[in-house]
This record gives sequence, structure tokens and C-alpha cells, in this order.
Amino acid sequence: PTPTRAPQDGAPGTARVKRGWVWNQFFVVEEYTGTEPLYVGKIHSDSDEGDGAIKYTISGEGAGTIFLIDELTGDIHAMERLDREQKTFYTLRAQARDRATDRLLEPESEFIIKVQDINDSEPRFLHGPYIGSVAELSPTGTSVMQVIASDADDPTYGSSARLVYSVLDGEHHFTVDPKTGVIRTAVPDLDRESQERYEVVIQATDMAGQLGGLSGSTTVTIVVTDVNDNPPRFPQKMYQFSIQESAPVGTAVGRVKAEDSDVGENTDMTYHLKEESGSGGDAFKVTTDSDTQEAVLLVQKRLDFESQPVHTVVLEALNKFVDPRFADLGTFRDQAIVRVAVTDVDEPPEFRPPSRLLEVQEDAQVGSLVGVVTARDPDAANRPVRYAIDRDSDLDQIFDIDEDTGAIVTGKGLDRETAGWHNITVLAMEADNHAQLSRASLRIRILDVNDNPPELATPYEAAVCEDAKPGQLIQTISVVDRDEPQGGHRFYFRLVPEAPSSPHFSLLDIQDNTAAVHTQHVGFNRQEQDVFFLPILVVDSGPPTLSSTGTLTIRICGCDGSGTIQSCNTTAFVMAASLSPGALIALLVCVLILVVLVLLILTLRRHHKSHLSAEEDEDMRDNVIKYNDEGGGEQDTEAYDMSALRSLYDFGEAQGGALCGSSGGKGLSEERVSRARKHLEQSTNIQLLLVDEVEKDPEAVDMRTALKACWPVLAVDGMERWWKRRSRASGLSDVGSGARQELETPGEARAGGQARPV
Repeated sequence: PTPTRAPQDGAPGTARVKRGWVWNQFFVVEEYTGTEPLYVGKIHSDSDEGDGAIKYTISGEGAGTIFLIDELTGDIHAMERLDREQKTFYTLRAQARDRATDRLLEPESEFIIKVQDINDSEPRFLHGPYIGSVAELSPTGTSVMQVIASDADDPTYGSSARLVYSVLDGEHHFTVDPKTGVIRTAVPDLDRESQERYEVVIQATDMAGQLGGLSGSTTVTIVVTDVNDNPPRFPQKMYQFSIQESAPVGTAVGRVKAEDSDVGENTDMTYHLKEESGSGGDAFKVTTDSDTQEAVLLVQKRLDFESQPVHTVVLEALNKFVDPRFADLGTFRDQAIVRVAVTDVDEPPEFRPPSRLLEVQEDAQVGSLVGVVTARDPDAANRPVRYAIDRDSDLDQIFDIDEDTGAIVTGKGLDRETAGWHNITVLAMEADNHAQLSRASLRIRILDVNDNPPELATPYEAAVCEDAKPGQLIQTISVVDRDEPQGGHRFYFRLVPEAPSSPHFSLLDIQDNTAAVHTQHVGFNRQEQDVFFLPILVVDSGPPTLSSTGTLTIRICGCDGSGTIQSCNTTAFVMAASLSPGALIALLVCVLILVVLVLLILTLRRHHKSHLSAEEDEDMRDNVIKYNDEGGGEQDTEAYDMSALRSLYDFGEAQGGALCGSSGGKGLSEERVSRARKHLEQSTNIQLLLVDEVEKDPEAVDMRTALKACWPVLAVDGMERWWKRRSRASGLSDVGSGARQELETPGEARAGGQARPV
């Protein structure tokens, strides 16, 4: 480098020169391969006198390793091989020092060493692999894709990074733009069906493609995509299938597929049937299986071997999506012939017609013909047919059928009013094979005949005021008739002439199948007659004409001045006319209270009776004595001396209070004596029983002891009453006063037995 010096300040008469560094701009070539260190440049201070007093040093990037400096001269050398692609420049600092004192003579200064580029890097395609696509039959020059290469050399220095693209392999079908790297089609007839994929090699060369430049290459895969440029084609022109004539509707006959060289949705197609002339084109239909793109031939209506054993149809296939750009390539459809042979099977008889409506009069006699059904064997053998009625559809067996002729007759009497329609199922079967069976539904309508007389719609009742005027409307009546004549009902009304009520009322036929009853004269006398029964004759229009008589009950009531009914002799009319809803509710409440009171009284009486019955049962033993003497029979009127009994009774009256009421020594209270006497008076007999077993009852022993003192009081009056009843029952008017024996003290021993009160 050529040193330069700056002017210095401070010298009188002369311009001052400022001290500073002087060096040339430093560059170093990369990839130096020499054996000696590469000279980079020289640094020099304008204060250097050349006497070696100044020492030069450097610091910074690569100082002391990559770059060395001569301390005396300031020459800098590169000691290593540099690569611009790794580092393009180095920044260093230079110092000039006094060798003796090591003092800085100049301020430290920074400088840069740039690495100069050479063409040592080839182009590289960094974004591979590259895959592109283009539609088949695309015009020439159609852009496919772009590829870009990179060069690590300095694009600002020389032509090391200027790239040019070219096609090394595949140039017959594709080209590449030398500057941009855009790949385009070179021919217009790329055919996916011929070649679906191309491998194209693209090369990039630096130095603008000049000789000596470096190059790199990459492989680009180009896929040719499909377009609908191929029509469907059937592999063969005729297909044959067979199917039984009994196949139900919807049965698949077979599958046919048209081939298409395209792929994807370009192979989607539809199929159509074109029936040949006279073949009955509606026997089959075709659908497309969306998964396999096959034509599925289906039975559309019932087949019949006897009428047509072979069907021939034309099957047409066409693409679903047609590209109009390729219409000039031809029609995108194809046709094939499909022949279907129908095989014969043994079929059940067929009804002709399959179902029908029959009618019969409801008054038809049993065995009357209703209609005839016909069935025949459709097979070529034409076997005889037998008929029957499915009894599940005719549980009451109202109809019968002739098994040979199919004639349907009535099996029971008919009644349209009970059942106006009958639905029966008729069976037809081969005579020698009942498994071949067919069914037909028949609807039988029962035609109406006039067999029900008209009747009044309800049992009419009406009320009329006692002072009614002539012509006053009393009641409008209507009629019901169970028959349904085709022309509709027409009824006629009239009063029965011989009826006693007829002079008082008139009947008007309103001509709409109703009639109105009016009063005939002025006023009625409720005291003379409060109810009228008006017979009305109703006649229908036939034929034959039928009639019935209904009765209208008319009650004569008292009314106020406005014509409102106040009272009738019938409780229902009085209640309806005179009592308001509130009064009726109050009356019902009163009746309910009375019912509750009656039930309460009955319940209390029943409870009281049950209490008395328990007490009487408790004292029943007081009335039972043991007496072993024989009686004289019904004619013995001298068995007892009633006077003696009375004397004992009187004795008991005198002393009973003391004896029976004594509290000491097993006495009875007055209450118990009274109950015993009452029970004895109500008795119809004195029971004479052997009561030895009563000895075992402690309570009976106590009662016996207590009754000893009270026996005359209880027994005399009861015995007298019993004897009187027996005397009356046996027709004796006199009761003997003598007694066979004298009743002495109760409980003492007697001849022939013992008497003990229990």
C-alpha cells in the first residue's frame, strides 16, 4: 500500500500536519492454496521515521492466529486458508506504540479485512423432493411447477452466483425456464392412461452457464392427473341370466359392469334399460351400485313363464360427469344386450279377478247364491282347483262355498242391522297339492230390506197448562228406523182415531220426518183428568210399509199468568216447577240427617239388647230346677194346687225382702231377685232337668244356697202362668186348684226324686 500523510498543525509559517494511520484497503482471496503466508496488506503511521522506534500490533478477530503482523514494518499476512462462505470479513484494531516505553503513539484504530470470493460453491436445490402434477391433454406451455436452486458464492461479486436452469432428462415432454426455473409442458398430448408419472431431471449452473461454471441437479416427479377423456365400455356385447318366475319383486337378476380407463369420479356412471320391441320393458329395472359402479338388474314386476319365457333388454352405460372440452372425442356411452330366461315353477292358482265386491239381500234364504269366484292354475299343466273359506275370517260360518265351482252361498240368516258388511277370505288350491294355495279377499255387502218398523225416538212426555189455548204447540216428535232405504226415510204420522185423547189434541206432519202435537180446544180440567195418553201411529214408506204406535204422555199442570208451570199432579213436575236448586239441596240435607239419626238409634238399641242378652244368659241357671216327679199329661188338671203356690208366693212377698235381700249367708240382692222374677214371668215352661253335674260349678252352688230363701217368691207366679198357657193350648178352660203334692220348702227331698234350685 502506498502510505499517505496528513498535514500537521502548530508549525509557524507552515501548515500543521495531523498524525494518523495510513494503509490501503485490505482484501484477501479465499481458498488460498500456496505454501507461503498470504500477504494481506500493510499498516503504517505517518510518525514512523523508519528507525524502528515504533512497534505495530493488532488485535481482534483472528489476530495472532489467522492474521500476523510484522512489528517493524506493519505487514499483515494470512496464516490460514479462508472460506468466504463461512466468514466474509474480519474486524481488527491496530496500535502504534513507542518501542522503548510501550506508549501509544496514536489512538487505536479499527480496520476490516474482507475475504474475496471465488467460484468454489456449486448450486444446490434445497427444497426437494419436488413433486408436481398436470392434467392430461393439457396444452403446450402449461405451467407445472417452479424449482429454485441456491449458490453460496457472493452474488455481488462476479458471476459466481448467477444461475441458469436446464432439463437434463425429460426434455421431450417438459421444458424449464432458464432464469426462473418454471417447468412447463412441452407437448399437448400427455395421456395419463399411457404414462401416469414422469421423472424430470433439472440442472442449475452458475457463472451464467459459461464454461467452467459449477452445476447441481435435482429430480422432479410430475404426476399426470386424470380427466374424463375415456367413455365407458362393456367388456362383452351380450350377457345372459336366468331367474325363476316365482322370484319376488326386487330380486336381483345379475350384475354387469362397464369398464372405464379413467379414475376417480370420472368413472362414475349411470345405467339405463332400453327394452327391445315387444318384450315388455317394465319387467326389470336397473340401479347403480355406488361402491362398485356395477349395474344391478332387478325384477320390477311379477314374471310369468307361460306368457313370456325370455326377456331381452338393452343396457346402456354413460358417464355421470362429462367434460365438454372432450366432446369431440366421441359419445361417452356404451350399450350391451342382456337376455333373461324365465324358468318355470309350480305356481298356486290365480284368482281372476283377484278380489271383488259381492252383494246380497238381507232377507235372502239360507243357501241363496251370493256370487261365484274363479281361479285357475297358471302352469301349463292347468291342474283342477278346489275352493274353501278361511274360517278365521268367517267364525260364525255365515257363508259356504262349493269346493268345485267356487259358488258362495249363505249358510245362515243375514241381518244388515247387525252386520252390514262381511269380509271373508277365499282359498284356492290345486286339487292334488293343497300346499299350492292362494288367497283372495271378498267384501260382501248386505243390502237393506224394510224389515224394521219406525219407532218414536224416545218415550215422549209433555206438560200443558190447564188454561192452554187451542193450537198451542205441546211437543215435537221424531222417529228412528234401523233400516236404511236407498232413497232415504219418509215417515207419516197420524193419531189413532179411536183413542179417547184424540179429540183433545191435533197432530201436524211437518214433512221433514217430524210431527208436532197441538191442543185442540180451550183449556183442561185437572180435577177431571190430569194425564192424557195420546197414541201416535208412525208409518214408513216401505216397501213393504211398516208401522208402529207410540204413546205421548201429556200431563195437565197449573201455570201462572206467564204460562210457567207451577204444579202438576206428578211429583216430578211439582219438584221441577216449584223448587229452586237451593231448596232441593236443603231438602236433601234434611233427609240425610234423618237417615243418620235412624241409623244411630238402631245401633244404640242393638247395643242395649246385646247387653241385656248377656245378663239374661248369666242368670239363666236361676230358672232351671231338677224335678224327677212324673206329670199327668195334658189332661192332668190336678197336678198342682195353685192356691198352695199362691200361699207360698204370698209368703215370699211378706218375707222375700228379708230373706232374699239378706246380705249375710249367701243372700241375693233385690236387683238380682227382680231380674230372676222377670225372666221367670217371660218363660213359657219350667225346665225339669237333671243337674247333678252342676254340683261341680262353684257359682251354681252359691246360687242354690241363695235361692233357697227366695224360691217361693220366684216360682209360684211363674208356675201359674205356665199352667195357664198349657191349659189354653190344650183347650181346658178350668185350671185345677188341687195339687198332687204340697210344695213345701224348696230343696227338700220328695218321693221319687229331689228338687234343687240351681
